[in-house]
Amino acid sequence: MPRNLDLTSLRSFVAIADAGGVTRAAGFLNLTQSAVSMQIKRLEEVLGTEILDRSARKVGLTAAGEQLLGYARRMLALNDEVFGRLTTDAHEGEIILGVPHDIVYPAIPQVLRRFAKDYPRMKVTLLSSFTRVLKGQFARGECDIILTTEAGVEQGGETVAELPLVWVGAPGGVAWRHRPLRLAYEHHCIFRQGVQAALDAAGIRWEMAVESDSTRTVEASVSADLAVHTVLAGSEPPYVERIAHGGALPELERMKVNLYVAEPAHSPTVPALAEMIRRAYANPALRAVPFEREPLAG
Repeated sequence: MPRNLDLTSLRSFVAIADAGGVTRAAGFLNLTQSAVSMQIKRLEEVLGTEILDRSARKVGLTAAGEQLLGYARRMLALNDEVFGRLTTDAHEGEIILGVPHDIVYPAIPQVLRRFAKDYPRMKVTLLSSFTRVLKGQFARGECDIILTTEAGVEQGGETVAELPLVWVGAPGGVAWRHRPLRLAYEHHCIFRQGVQAALDAAGIRWEMAVESDSTRTVEASVSADLAVHTVLAGSEPPYVERIAHGGALPELERMKVNLYVAEPAHSPTVPALAEMIRRAYANPALRAVPFEREPLAG
């Protein structure tokens, strides 16, 4: 007798493989961790084999799970294509989303992947720039949704997260010990003036070692241990590390991640995308720590 695979369970399985763990997958799917774990258990019962490796501290796929993953992706893609082409409520068009470059990861790729599955005919154009630039574009009607990093929030915006600024430098670097402290920032970075004021208040001499319009120039200088920089906690790139300065550098203020949505929206998919962003930032696993695989739960 033919047996059928449950697509909902397959979607949870793929989410676990992509997100690196049950907790992250549950937040991305807007389900409880126990619900996702139960779906995986049922899927394993139907297949008669384990697809997740529970023998280690961190999540992994068994050999059967690795084989299933390719099939699951193809089945879900075909399912989503059918719904996208045949349902009468399919939406078409374009959404312009603006996000500061330093908070694109880790939440936004997950959001865009989910949105593409739910609205396959919609195109999302991602603009990455500085908060000041994005707010100007939004005011001129050039963006449908923007995220910003600010000390406060202006009328029409809502705060979806509040995170501390942290000092970052080269792995094992010593630039943070030098005085004057050498800083690297883009010209339009909204963080730099507050950081300079904090250093002045702490009596720490500083100098701008790198001033550039290029984020890549700043990144290269910091990773080469020529200067230090600041980022929101959880958005540290892989080629730098948080500086364990033990109080030698001042603690920095918390910054708000704000969401601004154009009104009236030109499509129902605009508020739908905004809601996905809210859910992503409501999940601490997607916004508060650097991405890494986590222990399997459930």
